[in-house]
Amino acid sequence: MIQNLAFYLFSFFLLASAVMVVTSRNPVHAVLFLILGFVNAAVLFLLAGAEFLAFVLVIVYVGAVAVLFLFVVMMLDVDFAALHEGFQRYAPVGALVALIMFAELAFIAGTWAIAPAGSADRLFPTPDNVSNTVALGQLIYTSYLPLFQLSGVILLVAMIGAIVLTHRDRKRSLHQNISKQHARTPAQTLAMVRAPLGVGAALPERQREEETHR
Repeated sequence: MIQNLAFYLFSFFLLASAVMVVTSRNPVHAVLFLILGFVNAAVLFLLAGAEFLAFVLVIVYVGAVAVLFLFVVMMLDVDFAALHEGFQRYAPVGALVALIMFAELAFIAGTWAIAPAGSADRLFPTPDNVSNTVALGQLIYTSYLPLFQLSGVILLVAMIGAIVLTHRDRKRSLHQNISKQHARTPAQTLAMVRAPLGVGAALPERQREEETHR
């Protein structure tokens, strides 16, 4: 009874966090809700007996990925208004993609069914001589190795695409021209001014130029 109550409670918090990630206007708040969703998902993994996945989710995603997202959002000067300028132009395409995705989800939900032998799997726990980590490693790196490698390639392409989309030349940033600096002469950088005693700082600019050319 307590396990069922905990499952429904953390599932509710997970779904609520996911909704807030999508609907939050502040990107910092969205990342914080994302971290909350990761923690609730880790608790659900613990309830399912997958303690290794729970710890990996907290250590890798909460401790590294989500914190990196938060650092990027807070430290970089991202102009979100400029990123949202083309929203109306791409809204029809986005609506079409969303409609296709919802249609696929409805199709899956309508035709989904539990395997005949699926309910009996819970009666066969993991053997004592095989830990959860070993069983997961054998499953990923033997039966599903091509799919695991394919998911890594997809994540790599997504990372490169995100870098390309967000990288832009900022006009206000200062760039160093090494050849131009080396070509400067002392006359261009040094000015000798013959100023009277006590009035050097208040010397007019024209008088400074005259004193320099003498």
